[in-house]
Amino acid sequence: MKDITKLEDTLRISFRDSVLLQQALVHRSYLNENPDFELQSNERMEYLGDSMLSVVVAEKLYKDYPDLPEGDMTKLRSALVRRETLSRIAQHLNLDDYLYLGRGEETSGGRAKQSILADTLEAVIGAVFLDQGFDTCRDLILRLYEGEVEKAVLDSLTADCKSQLQEVTQSRYHEIPEYHVISAEGPDHAREFIVEVVVGGRVIGKGRGSSKREAEQKAAKAALDAGT
Repeated sequence: MKDITKLEDTLRISFRDSVLLQQALVHRSYLNENPDFELQSNERMEYLGDSMLSVVVAEKLYKDYPDLPEGDMTKLRSALVRRETLSRIAQHLNLDDYLYLGRGEETSGGRAKQSILADTLEAVIGAVFLDQGFDTCRDLILRLYEGEVEKAVLDSLTADCKSQLQEVTQSRYHEIPEYHVISAEGPDHAREFIVEVVVGGRVIGKGRGSSKREAEQKAAKAALDAGT
């Protein structure tokens, strides 16, 4: 069995039954190659964690953003619980270091796969709920998502800036904006992109973000704010 003490420290949770956390880290590929292993796969815990995550994120959106209509809250929740977001959080927790993977999955880069990391994070959340109850599980999710909800809301508010800018530039200059990545720095899990938007060979806005999409949106907003 792996030493998960450091992971407990990272989660800031001392498990009453550490076997639950161990099981949350068992991918089915490991059991395919080790059928006599004493634990089951993390798939049932993943189901439970997914449900808990959805409830807590929905509650936060409902309470913190009372003016958001139902449709917007639904879109934001989907963005916050999607695979890309979950896998990024899992990488920050270094969950890949603790995974039980089969050799085949290991050699094919399983520890870096978004699907496996996302599923494992959901399983860990499920394990916390089983071991500690709802309140502790909610506190964990809110810690893991610190800043993520605010970022998603900001992205949502600026999401249509690109289409607005295109309407403006087509009407005013008969040109379509072009977006150029001028730099991309940092490791894969903490990448920062800087993008400039160009119309008629002239830079009219710049933006930075953790994805090209976010940086493009912010560049378009900067151009609109500047009165392009």
